[in-house]
Amino acid sequence: MKTFIRRREKNRDLVLFYGGWGSDENVFTPLCSDDTDCILFFNYSADEALVLPEPKTYDSITLIGWSLGVWAAEYLSPKTGFKPDLTIAVNGTPVPADDHYGIPLKIFEGTLNNISETNMEKFYLRMFGDKKNYLRNIDRIPHRSVKSLSDELRWLYNRIMEQPEPGFRWDYAVTSQTDRVFPARNMNEYWEKHSETKHILLPLPHYFFHEWRSFAEFIKFVKEYDKEK
Repeated sequence: MKTFIRRREKNRDLVLFYGGWGSDENVFTPLCSDDTDCILFFNYSADEALVLPEPKTYDSITLIGWSLGVWAAEYLSPKTGFKPDLTIAVNGTPVPADDHYGIPLKIFEGTLNNISETNMEKFYLRMFGDKKNYLRNIDRIPHRSVKSLSDELRWLYNRIMEQPEPGFRWDYAVTSQTDRVFPARNMNEYWEKHSETKHILLPLPHYFFHEWRSFAEFIKFVKEYDKEK
């Protein structure tokens, strides 16, 4: 697992962000503002030492999992020592390779067996929703080799197939109506069965974080969503 850490002196709020497959720090550093510290996790198959700040440094810790990062957060966060005060699942579920509650298994395995530069360009186009959004976010396209992408998805697939029953507490789940990576119907069916999680449905694509200037703004939007209705 790789990490990207951005810290500012005297910050007491921390965002832990678990990215999806194929991501890198380039996708999410635009959201790391000066008012919160940020730790980004990605490229989960990479063998890298985990060196993190002390959890007691912070008064408030928010964990966000996006896409396959929802599963990754459940699987990996116990190793970090951080106990989040707020958790937000975005466009993913804890059972990401599943015909009913995640990406259908044939599609997941088909992606795994057909990774190439051409297919990754198509994947990122689906991730951003359409060509207009893709071009709008061209500076956020990950810079990853085909081998690293293949190694990571193979690692994820093997771990997901071995996973125990999900047992993480998610306070909010945010899902997109026009998601072209995770079927929206499958995500909605999963979260509708979990009344302890507040479910927010948005008319946006799989990657939508360009709609906010920072993680802090996104978190504020989620926390205030019910109040605005």
